[in-house]
This record gives sequence, C-alpha cells and structure tokens, in this order.
Amino acid sequence: MPPAVLFDVDGTLTDTNHLHVIAWWEAFRQAGYHAAMWQIHRAIGISATDLIAHLLGEDRDRDQDEALAAAHDTLYGTWFDRLPALDGAQDLLRTLAGRGWCVVLATSAGGAELKALRRAIDADDVIAGVASADDVEAGKPAPDPVHQALELVGASAGEAVFVGDTVWDMKAATRAGVRAVALLSGGIPRADLEQAGAAAVYQNPADLLSHLDSSLLAEYEGRA
Repeated sequence: MPPAVLFDVDGTLTDTNHLHVIAWWEAFRQAGYHAAMWQIHRAIGISATDLIAHLLGEDRDRDQDEALAAAHDTLYGTWFDRLPALDGAQDLLRTLAGRGWCVVLATSAGGAELKALRRAIDADDVIAGVASADDVEAGKPAPDPVHQALELVGASAGEAVFVGDTVWDMKAATRAGVRAVALLSGGIPRADLEQAGAAAVYQNPADLLSHLDSSLLAEYEGRA
C-alpha cells in the first residue's frame, strides 16, 4: 500500500476558521449568550455539540443545542459559494498524489458544508476518500475520524501522516498513532500545536509544499 496523508479541511486546506467563529458568535448572540470570539476560535475543529458544551458548560440548557447548531449552519451557509482555499492547497494535494501518496480528508464537516469545501479545494480527482462528521460517532479530539480515514484506504497508522491546524487535530492523530504535521493557517500558536503532538509545523499548505523534500513526509515515500 502507498503511504496515506490525511488532511483536515477547515483552516488546513481552506481559509474558513474565522468564518466559523463569526457564525458561532452570531448564533450565540441571537440565543442570548455571550461567547468571546477568541474562545470560539480555540474551539473550532470539534463537533457542534462538543463546541457548545465547551463554551457554555455542561449545566447549560441542552434543549437549545440543536437550535444553536442550526443557526450556525444557516449563517455559515451564506458563504458556501465563496469559501476560499488556502494558498497552495490544491497544488499540495495534487503534488502528493503525483508522488504516490493516498490523499484522504478527515474533517468535522459533513453534508452541504463538506460539498462546499470540496468545491473550494477543487481537487476531487486526487482525493481517495473522505471521513466526515457523518461517518463517526465521536469527532476530534477522539481518534475516530483518523481511524475511519485509515480504514477507507486500507492504510496502517504507521504508514500515514496527518496534516491539520488545531490542537484537536494533533490530539486525534496522536491518539490514533499517526504522526502529525501542523499548519499555522488556522490561527493556533505554534507552541500549542507542538504541545498537542505536532512533529513539525509549517505556515500554510504552500509552505509545506515548498519543504516537502525535507519534511517528515519524505521519510515515508518509497516504502510501498
């Protein structure tokens, strides 16, 4: 089997983390809650239910969770036709596929949101599989999305690398036994990513692409 490279999407391949922050901030505001944008930002990357619990606490009125998530989805959906890919995202995926990597997406997004993100990346022809929020019971930082991504392409943890932008990505990969590479394009500090398990850190997809030959990904090439 060729080595597998697993990619988070929001903040890793698409410049969308702060759009999520604004959508969640407005959803909370409309429901009468105050949540600071910096706190929301730090929670981006986990499931909607976990994000709400993280910000409002376990003693919140859980009957509002579904309405809060729906409000976020509606607000975020207004950007679906113009979600921006990060610089170098498409080129990175195509280059890795051309070098023999099996490219897989492992994301908390699902449904129409995932379709919009894939349109933004515009590299479906080199994506071998997608493990989405629709496919697992527990999202990041649980290892389930990583396990699902590996299972989709028949890859082992020891022959895979995960690329993400949040501490939740790093923790999910580490718990699944997969080495993790972090990108700063999601807005999370380098130190936090390294503490959560990142073996290497790059600015964005374009930066990783320009350093592929010296990155830990190069260690996996030619093993198949």
